[in-house]
Amino acid sequence: MVLRRYMHKRERHFAMLNDNRVVQPFEWGTEFVAEHVNGNDPRALLLEHSRHVVENSDEYFAAPEGLEFSLETRLYPSSASLNANPPKKTPVQTEVKVLTWQSAVETPSAENNTAYATYFPHENKRAAVIVLPHWNAKAGTYFDLGKFFNKVGLSALRLTLPYHEERMPPELERADHLVAPNVGRSLQSIRQAVADTRAAVSWLKMRGYEKIGIVGTSIGSCVAFMAFVHDLRIEAAVFNHVSGYMADVVWRGLSTYHVRKSFGDNISLDELREYWLPVSPMAYMEKLASLPERPQRYIYTKYDLSFPIDLSLETMEALRRHNIKHSEVSLPCGHYTLGEKPWVYLDGCKIISYLRKHLK
Repeated sequence: MVLRRYMHKRERHFAMLNDNRVVQPFEWGTEFVAEHVNGNDPRALLLEHSRHVVENSDEYFAAPEGLEFSLETRLYPSSASLNANPPKKTPVQTEVKVLTWQSAVETPSAENNTAYATYFPHENKRAAVIVLPHWNAKAGTYFDLGKFFNKVGLSALRLTLPYHEERMPPELERADHLVAPNVGRSLQSIRQAVADTRAAVSWLKMRGYEKIGIVGTSIGSCVAFMAFVHDLRIEAAVFNHVSGYMADVVWRGLSTYHVRKSFGDNISLDELREYWLPVSPMAYMEKLASLPERPQRYIYTKYDLSFPIDLSLETMEALRRHNIKHSEVSLPCGHYTLGEKPWVYLDGCKIISYLRKHLK
């Protein structure tokens, strides 16, 4: 009880640091999921779209083809400079390899249509891990994870999620279009993230990698799950923070309180769960159970206010119910406190050791 109160207090503290969350207008966003809306009832259109996608998800999340990739070396502030407090006047710069390509899913934001990934190659090109960050991850985050993968003999490719960093349009301060009170745009954004992830898998295969793993954190976990279910080229996965329904996380989570306010009384949780089913792991449990067995680890935290614990436990129960062999790890901290010592080290160990074991 004492630990829970302490962790919840820390979670609220970290969530409200530099809080620039904005309550945006609610929108159905049917134009992001259908070419011809023609004044149709948005509820009926979104429900039909959801059912069609879940039944035809291989087509919806198909791997992009015919993409042209570009790999170049850029100068980037080092981890020490990024984390300095106060910031150094002259940041120490280091070279990084940046992969770019035109995203297969075109959005109204021109900046967002170029995909970026930072490449951490290892001299042993046998196995690589795709790293998917959390929502609103800053530039340079997860670079250390990529370097730790290098230390255990794995290459890494850290993807920049839609509307983040270089992909963020000028009107945004946060990556609000990725998880938005715009129902259709959120669907398009997650679909784009999955398409970009599968493009990254293709590029790694083109480079000669024999085995590919994936790790995603928070919203990155959801994207990683969609990619894992729909791409058998991914041989092992770690999902860092777990929930079965995207709608429930947004509706109840501390990190998304402003999105919940934006929905207001325009939509119910039951409706939103149906509309966002195409980007919710729970929709694909039967599909995952029907696929060849692959190593998969699910990490969740007991005092999470952003991914409430009952949602994580519900997902674990669904995996067991469908007889999906998996590894479970629960840590006695929360969503934000997972980034604090010692939890961040324990979490990193659970991620790296698992993928190293199953990819090398």
